[in-house]
Amino acid sequence: MNSITSFFRGPYYIALYTYREGIRRKLLIGFLVLSLLVIFGSSFISSFLDPSAETDIDLKLIKDICVAAISIFGVLIAVYISASVVPNEVENKVIYTVLSKPVGRMQYLLGKFMGAQFIIIVNLLLMGGLFFMALYMRQGIMPTLLLWSILLTYFEFLIVSSFTFAISCAFTTSLVPIMGGLFIYITGNLTEYLKDVENRAGQTTQFLDAMIGKIASFLYMVLPNLQNFSLKTQIVNGQPNDPPADVIISSLLVYGFIYGLAGFLCAYVVFWRKEV
Repeated sequence: MNSITSFFRGPYYIALYTYREGIRRKLLIGFLVLSLLVIFGSSFISSFLDPSAETDIDLKLIKDICVAAISIFGVLIAVYISASVVPNEVENKVIYTVLSKPVGRMQYLLGKFMGAQFIIIVNLLLMGGLFFMALYMRQGIMPTLLLWSILLTYFEFLIVSSFTFAISCAFTTSLVPIMGGLFIYITGNLTEYLKDVENRAGQTTQFLDAMIGKIASFLYMVLPNLQNFSLKTQIVNGQPNDPPADVIISSLLVYGFIYGLAGFLCAYVVFWRKEV
């Protein structure tokens, strides 16, 4: 028991230090403030619509803007912080001081990763909390569907941040990992189209098309499908207290955790081979 406690004591303090340092970064604060302004300002946009109209287009507009703001700014925050926590310490030579102490590489990486996740969670809760209050004040109904959406969104960000973190362990600058993280996010949201490519390739007998179909099928099985975590259509068109439809929450949480763990293990393999 004491050995387990001593093992996690180092990562805990590293995570706490990473959180305190990361939360003060100007670019991170800028992303958060801008996202909160967009979410808060969406209510004013609806005031320009015809108040006598009997449709709920103004409410749908608010929901659409808020969900898009959380997705865009949330992933920017997740990618930026995951791509910079390790390279910044390598560039500033801080990592040599930390690893010279009785802290293993696994403990160091675990602490940095946990610190990045704390920052992502806090920012997601702030954005989601403001959206939650806006919906509740607008409709007077507890938007429980939004709570499920925020939970799934975090696991979506967990996948993106873990693989971005893995890329960052191979570089001393955050530029390449940021580009890689955004590529992972974009690719993960386009994974569903690989199934269409596979189906179209299966309708032809040409060798090249068959090979493309097999490659698309392999990528579809390997790459994470981030669209699975989106409840945007349900939030915009449904009632705020509707239960999540067409998704199994527990399966998605396990799915996100496995990919997140895979990303962290990739980070450890890369960092273990890194000369520091």
